[in-house]
Amino acid sequence: MIRRLALLVLLFAAAAVPAQSPRAERNVILILSDDHRYDFMGFMESSPPWLQTPAMDRMAAGGVHLSNSFVTTSLCSPSRASILTGQYAHRHRVVDNSSGIPEGTVFFPELLHKAGWRTAYVGKWHMGEDKDDPRPGFDHWVSFQGQGVYTDPVLNIDGQRREVRGYTTDILTQFALDWLEESRRERSDAPFFLMLSHKAVHAEFVPAERHAGRYRDVEIPYPVTMPKTEANLRGQPRWVREQRGSWHGVDYAYHGQFDFDTFYRRYAETTLALDESVGRVLDYLRDNRLEDSTLVIYMSDNGFSLGEHGLIDKRHAYEESIRIPMIAWGPGFVPAGETVTDMVRNIDIAPTIRALAGVEPTRPVDGRSVLPALRGERMDSPGELLYEYYWEHAFPHTPTTFALRGERFKYIYYHGVWDTQELFDLASDPQERHNLIDIPEFQDVADDMRARLWDRLEESGGMEVPLRRGDWQACERLMP
Repeated sequence: MIRRLALLVLLFAAAAVPAQSPRAERNVILILSDDHRYDFMGFMESSPPWLQTPAMDRMAAGGVHLSNSFVTTSLCSPSRASILTGQYAHRHRVVDNSSGIPEGTVFFPELLHKAGWRTAYVGKWHMGEDKDDPRPGFDHWVSFQGQGVYTDPVLNIDGQRREVRGYTTDILTQFALDWLEESRRERSDAPFFLMLSHKAVHAEFVPAERHAGRYRDVEIPYPVTMPKTEANLRGQPRWVREQRGSWHGVDYAYHGQFDFDTFYRRYAETTLALDESVGRVLDYLRDNRLEDSTLVIYMSDNGFSLGEHGLIDKRHAYEESIRIPMIAWGPGFVPAGETVTDMVRNIDIAPTIRALAGVEPTRPVDGRSVLPALRGERMDSPGELLYEYYWEHAFPHTPTTFALRGERFKYIYYHGVWDTQELFDLASDPQERHNLIDIPEFQDVADDMRARLWDRLEESGGMEVPLRRGDWQACERLMP
């Protein structure tokens, strides 16, 4: 009897101990860039023929190019919060670049840290415009306030601020590599997660001195939807036509700071140091025999328009804005040189890395693990992509936008008294030149997609439009 009681005590004690996560098959490095459009990589046929991205090309050749990757909000802070939570913006509530982080928010690196991982965050945080303080869940923290600067940044290094001289992309890369070296020596038995989060290639673009002028003589590939022709303007919402002559339009880019050719060339030149950063990370892993134990994911927080529809920003729901570059690299873990066309979203990153680590979420998530896709395996479609963007006081040129993007059709809904909705057949019109919203033959498609859009928002708790406190007069005084 005593032996039975003792056995029961042991069984109950064992059940009371939380299950330990299995050791990860891979360390993880997530390299996050800013405003890097999906087709601006040299290995892609659609990239400019003169564009040089040897490290990204190398990464794709040795890994998997996820060619059908998207964000659910094309704006820095909301997208970064979605990457770190696996949630839509309307759920995590970081809906613009000045929104603070709601109390109770849990980012997935916190869960890895609690499971025994070494964790570090290096670079742009930008959730809460004026915040750079270390966040929970990271052993090491290097960041800066807001958008940051391209040279001589003031960095918050584990709670202490100091100016560091040099080019920011290079500096952040070196901090990341230094942490890998120190951490590897101190706790080589524990898996690590490193997030290297760049400012590049965010406007206004400043290339490294060694790269300035590299593309001064190249021919700019103007998009067919850029010219202000009757064919391009037909069917466009009024806000798109008006934005051509604003801060985010090709006719008055950043209120005349750049002509379009200079704007384009500086964007391309700023990408060069970003690519070098990717190469330095891959070289470190090779030189320190970490290639076979590390998964590297490269992605951007949103896309970017380079003249399409007369626009030069993101925020909107056109392809150049919502599509992002994504490459997964890990010898022996992901196949080499493959292209995966399964849809991957920014909300899928957190579930994917948690699944690799064997860590369960503590909050509801909207994304799913795409580990099979990283390994080159086919997955069931997640369905149509739900997209959302909420109007901002600081940049009032773009209205609140909801969209549903399927494999063939995309439906876009705008809040605005003058604005028409949009429907595109992506199969026959990948450049989104012909708005089908008023074509009788497509009314059923538009009506069905509109209904599904609102159904998806309702199912995920997105029927409320988040409002932020604003001062119209103050905003107008701040506008250049």
